[in-house]
Amino acid sequence: MIDRYIDKFINYLKIEKNASGHTVINYAQDLKDFSSFLKDDTVESVDYLKIRKYLAALRAREYQKKTIARKLSSLRSFFRFLYREGYIKSNPVATVSTPKLDKKLPVFLDMQSVAKLIESADARDTWGLRDRAIMEMLYSSGMRVSELVGLDMSDVDIIGGVAKVMGKGRKERICPIGTKALGSLRDYMDKRPKENEALFLNKSGSRLHDRSVRRIIDKYIMKISFKEKISPHTFRHSFATHLLERGADLRSVQELLGHKNLSTTQIYTHVTAERLKAVYDKTHPRA
Repeated sequence: MIDRYIDKFINYLKIEKNASGHTVINYAQDLKDFSSFLKDDTVESVDYLKIRKYLAALRAREYQKKTIARKLSSLRSFFRFLYREGYIKSNPVATVSTPKLDKKLPVFLDMQSVAKLIESADARDTWGLRDRAIMEMLYSSGMRVSELVGLDMSDVDIIGGVAKVMGKGRKERICPIGTKALGSLRDYMDKRPKENEALFLNKSGSRLHDRSVRRIIDKYIMKISFKEKISPHTFRHSFATHLLERGADLRSVQELLGHKNLSTTQIYTHVTAERLKAVYDKTHPRA
């Protein structure tokens, strides 16, 4: 049975790779799905054709290409581990190609829209101050929502204007915080309950979670009647796009975003190029 090998792999992720809880859960779910597909087949019987049949079954279930690619990535890591540890004699996923994904340009807001959204939070009470500080931090630093809600009070240096965040793969990085975000953060920290070390709290005094941030952003989108499809991640996209538009180099933006590969950051150059082309087409007399 494959399940005991899955358990070994999950323990390897937790102990040796120090993978985040989110990553471990995703791998476990993907491999459980593959185990259900195999039924009583042994891990040694899995070959290239069986992997292809599994991918075909996922397509038949109308999974999106992105989801199929993620599940295949989980299988790659799993079988690479089994092969390296000597549990199997060959890696059945080694020659399987990843489905080509449709590239979607990230959605971002212009600077005026970002300001309008942030300033829609009422700064006269604790929770309005919190919401404004959340949006200011997301836009000012470009950090992920998971990184934001993971912040403790001790992770923020108000005087130095930086925050220490735990990124993907449990890699720490330092994010600069702008003057306006620091002001909002200081106002919120003066009013927030002092009992919990977590920086952003819910009304029960516990750490705020990703979904709660989504609901907070949705509330202000409705308040100002934005028609654009906006998520908390839109602040990160806007952060990167605005930096590049104003002359930041790609390597610096990569570091600020915590991207492992430069190719991930390069999607934002397509965004700025598309925008410049649209401006050109609209304004040049012979476009």
